[in-house]
Amino acid sequence: QVQLVESGGGLAQPGGSLRLSCAASGIIFNINSMGWYRQAPGKQRELVAHITNGGSTHYADSVKGRFAISRNNAKNTVYLQMNSLEPEDTAVYYCNAEGVATTAGLGDYWGQGTQVTVSS
Repeated sequence: QVQLVESGGGLAQPGGSLRLSCAASGIIFNINSMGWYRQAPGKQRELVAHITNGGSTHYADSVKGRFAISRNNAKNTVYLQMNSLEPEDTAVYYCNAEGVATTAGLGDYWGQGTQVTVSS
């Protein structure tokens, strides 16, 4: 069974930084894509960034130049470095893993979410 465990959320001031981490546990042979989504109160969940196992990245326009996604394939871990944070970045951030290859086949998984609050 695959579990995604997130860490690193919390409170930051506008202009500040936070770093999120997400580790996938279980007997995993490969993860095609890992990424971060966020959901603010009253809004739909949206993609923030994702990265393939080859290192190709994609960012939402709202975070380009401020956030950086990276991953450690050997540790099945993905990171999100968030700089120049804005109040509009306040949301619950969810880790996502797509195309996770296990003995049970391929599957997609979500973390439990971590709160990021940007406020002075």
